[in-house]
Amino acid sequence: MHYSPVPMHIPDGFLSLVVSVICWITSASIIGLAISKTNKALGERQIPLMGIMAAFIFAAQMINFPVAGGTSGHLLGGALAAIVLGPWAGMLVMTAVIAVQGLLFQDGGLLVMGANILNMGLLTAAVGYGLYRSASIRSNKIKLGVAGIAAWLSVMTGALLTSLELWLSGTSQLQVVIPAMLGVHALIGLGEAMITVSALAFILRTRPDLLGEESESAKGGGGWIWVGGLIALAVVLFSPLASTDPDGLNRVAADLGFLGNAQSGAGPLAGYTLPFLAFTSLGKIGAGIIGIIVVGAVILLVGRGMKAKA
Repeated sequence: MHYSPVPMHIPDGFLSLVVSVICWITSASIIGLAISKTNKALGERQIPLMGIMAAFIFAAQMINFPVAGGTSGHLLGGALAAIVLGPWAGMLVMTAVIAVQGLLFQDGGLLVMGANILNMGLLTAAVGYGLYRSASIRSNKIKLGVAGIAAWLSVMTGALLTSLELWLSGTSQLQVVIPAMLGVHALIGLGEAMITVSALAFILRTRPDLLGEESESAKGGGGWIWVGGLIALAVVLFSPLASTDPDGLNRVAADLGFLGNAQSGAGPLAGYTLPFLAFTSLGKIGAGIIGIIVVGAVILLVGRGMKAKA
């Protein structure tokens, strides 16, 4: 089975140098704050959970799901990470995922990586967590509903910020790019909401203590770590079935005529495939397995390093 790689994040060439630098400065400042906040509250149990969450989000982002008009979408995961881990640890997880995607898989440009981290990771985590935690309710059904809304809004907020960056870069007109981006991402956000709610519902049934819930069923050892790793691996195994339609940003770029601005680079696993099995199912699965191992290891090393300094 052969497939065509679908780039998912902002590539170099879409944003101006000034906007890219501002996004890098903003992201670096927030990441520094996240490291400081996480360092003060990081517990032994949270470190492997961060690694598992990073592996799952990386794997889930490899599966583009179809939406209307020959367009696809994929999970962002910022709201999910922040709800489970807290906003600061969630931001670090999202930063690791997006950085590995850019450096190892050439998914998103290096110059605009600050913008990708800001739009897809930091902002989505803040919005998702803020809305979810603002609802002081006890019913799990209502909590899941609020989480779904938070996940949808996080996607819309990320799409809005991306639109503003494209406008400030002179890439597209504001009155054109905002309706186009928000229109397609309103549909993609529904997929984000469904995945987020499903993941949280699974956690509530199996390990509600991870969400601050008290339950006798929450007692137990570290078997959930292996379960989480196996789930991430299972998701990767289904990655060759992902939609090859362009994602929301690329569809808008094609429709508005600035897709040609994209500058492609070369990464060791560019296109999410192994070079010697280029663009085959085995090549994509192999690259995905490497990805979840790398991103999980990065988070574990970062977590251990912060805890050692605490």
